[in-house]
Amino acid sequence: MIVDALRRRVYAAVDTLERLVGGLGTAVLALALMVWVGVVAVTSLAGVGLVLAPSAARGVRAVADRERARLSRWGPEIIGPEPLRPGLRAWRDPVVWRELAWVAEHATLGFAISIFGLTIPLAAVQDVTYPLWWWTVSPNSAPGLVFWSVHSQLDALGVALYGLAWLVVGIFVGPLLVRTQAWAGRRLLAPPPGTDLSLRIVELTATRAAALDAHAAELRRIERSLHDGAQNRLVAVSVLLGAARRAVARDPADAGELLDRAQEAAEQALAELRTVVRGILPPVLDGRGLDGALAGLAADCVVPCRLDVDLPRRCAVSVEATAYFVVAESLTNVTKHSGATAVQVTARMEDQTLKLTIEDNGRGGADESGGSGITGIRRRVEAYDGTLTLTSPAGGPTTMRVELPCGL
Repeated sequence: MIVDALRRRVYAAVDTLERLVGGLGTAVLALALMVWVGVVAVTSLAGVGLVLAPSAARGVRAVADRERARLSRWGPEIIGPEPLRPGLRAWRDPVVWRELAWVAEHATLGFAISIFGLTIPLAAVQDVTYPLWWWTVSPNSAPGLVFWSVHSQLDALGVALYGLAWLVVGIFVGPLLVRTQAWAGRRLLAPPPGTDLSLRIVELTATRAAALDAHAAELRRIERSLHDGAQNRLVAVSVLLGAARRAVARDPADAGELLDRAQEAAEQALAELRTVVRGILPPVLDGRGLDGALAGLAADCVVPCRLDVDLPRRCAVSVEATAYFVVAESLTNVTKHSGATAVQVTARMEDQTLKLTIEDNGRGGADESGGSGITGIRRRVEAYDGTLTLTSPAGGPTTMRVELPCGL
């Protein structure tokens, strides 16, 4: 358990470094763009920069869109605004000015956060390894974040302990730096509320189409299950009963054997029909609720599964069925593809939202386009106006977070 916790902490630290590096990339672009916008603004006083003003607006939009894509990768999607107006009219759009404000903030504070966040682990690693090479530098020098001079091996070991302390600080402070850096982008780059309903209409149209696709796929699955299973069993029952009726007159013993086979086929058909019904709406949801249904899934999972459920009240039946499907499909994926030795399922009710988290300690690298069923899960979730966020770096862990509106 301690090893798994340590492993998760290491992967979280690597994920934090990746986000800080991504933030540094967009911060460098924002810094270069600020220089260009400043040049355009100064030259516009003489009239020359007015020709370049549209290109500055396009540059602001391009960098802002890049940050939207980066933030959407690590959290809820940020929908982009409408296309820019042509020429100087682009600067009449208030969204462009909000993007410019973000560019100014990200080029300064965002740049400083990335530099600070990346300096801590790099300097800490330098300090931790300092006892191995301290004798190669000048006697009165000190590495990284050290503020004293090193004269002996004992001093070098002190530097290593100091670096280890900074490494721990970096591990715990890093996520806070990432959230601070992303805060301005999520506030300034989000579409203004109530000003662009067309974006919401497009989003709802897409989720409605996804819901229809999911419904059609579910109907095909039910039809295939009935055709390949229960229907064949019932045909066999009919054939066996006909053969038994003909055999009654000439060989009653043979008729009894045929009736036994017909009964067995009928029982198999009933079992397959129950399986199909459970796939449509699991009866356990009615009897035991979502918490009991999830407990059943966790108990049946081949991979050891821990369950943490806190649901003070029931949600709509359709929402509970969707949550059940998400967890069932996710546990199936864990069993088939992840190579995990442990998985944890968490279900919480917060602010009229059902939040599910499925995390395993497998090999990671989950690909939504790889046929693992994640696309079907996403369609089910988006059909109820929910969100799905998948984090699965190579080496693991894989974490799926699902939020479903559950207002009554």
